[in-house]
Amino acid sequence: MMDFEKIKEVSDKAFFPTYNRFPAAIVRGEGAYVYDSTGKCYLDFLSGIGVTGLGHAHPGIVEAICNQAKNLVHISNLYFMPPQTELAAELTALAGLERVFLCNSGAEANEAAIKLARKYSNITHEEGRTEIITLEGSFHGRTLATAAATGQAKVKSGFEPLPGGFRHVPPGDFETLAAAVSDKTCAIMLEPILGEGGVVVLPDAFLQKVRALCDERDILLIMDEIQVGMGRTGRPFAYQWTGITPDVMTLAKALGGGLPIGAMLAREKYAPILSAGSHGTTFGGNPVACSAGLVVLAHLRDEAFLANVLKMGDRIRAGLNNLKEQFPFIETIHGRGLMVGMTLATPCGDMVRRAFEKGLLINCTRESVLRMLPPLIISEKEVNEMLEILISVFEDGI
Repeated sequence: MMDFEKIKEVSDKAFFPTYNRFPAAIVRGEGAYVYDSTGKCYLDFLSGIGVTGLGHAHPGIVEAICNQAKNLVHISNLYFMPPQTELAAELTALAGLERVFLCNSGAEANEAAIKLARKYSNITHEEGRTEIITLEGSFHGRTLATAAATGQAKVKSGFEPLPGGFRHVPPGDFETLAAAVSDKTCAIMLEPILGEGGVVVLPDAFLQKVRALCDERDILLIMDEIQVGMGRTGRPFAYQWTGITPDVMTLAKALGGGLPIGAMLAREKYAPILSAGSHGTTFGGNPVACSAGLVVLAHLRDEAFLANVLKMGDRIRAGLNNLKEQFPFIETIHGRGLMVGMTLATPCGDMVRRAFEKGLLINCTRESVLRMLPPLIISEKEVNEMLEILISVFEDGI
């Protein structure tokens, strides 16, 4: 294997410079820890940006991947695939939404949701509704359509003209959202917790009002649970805290336990909208990724597993709140389950870099929000270790 300097040299020449990478080549992981090419250990409180929910090298996922790969890696959606069928049956049952389209990523899942909403409205409403309302600060992907849906200017910059048909309103402001609904509106698309937007938890009462508005106007309610779903909040899906059910839900990230897979789920009434030939994917629902996904879903049916997510999330927030008394630049601690944000009175990019140097992986959103997305298998010992490192980072100053 190349040494790190050679890896960096080759990478810098070969890749588009789309990532500001940290100076480490990660070569191995186990549980909540990863190791670089020099052998240095890091406590991973980012989980590949919410992907490795069961931790690194989870034995069940490794076994499922290897067993499936021995038999079939790919065949295409022209044929039935047992792992795909099993995943679809279990996922729809767990979500309470009867239909699913499997794809490769969150952006693709959101693209499918956008297409479903527009086609349903074009068929159902003579006025030809096409507009989708999303939230300021939201993140829905990096394709042209999902970038247009995203409520952050930096995602759109330089790629204009983007597809039209999207309006953005402030998160949690129901009056402004309701006023934005018109005869052109076909859907409201939102994240129950804005991840890239700073770990902003939308109030349950707000989401309940949005559900009622969608019912009244025959508007699709699309919940983007790409980051917040799959047990991250202590329930299989974040919407299950609210007492409502969306018309459409999108998933990805942790669904495959580390392998790329996405899903768009919807109510039965929307099944005829995406008929044969109207939408598709070459790799979506790959049998290897689906086999890994079945292991993930088994954990989401385990009440003790989800109880630990809540317990560890509470412990993290309690520990971070204790730090507020010691470090006045800490403003608020927020989130749900193991999706945690800490808003600071200062940009936090340098703190993320210093945490990395001390062996802790976290990241920064909205410039001043430290975000933590640890594996859902995290233990009390690892939470304490994270707090110790973070104290050391904060003691170095801002």
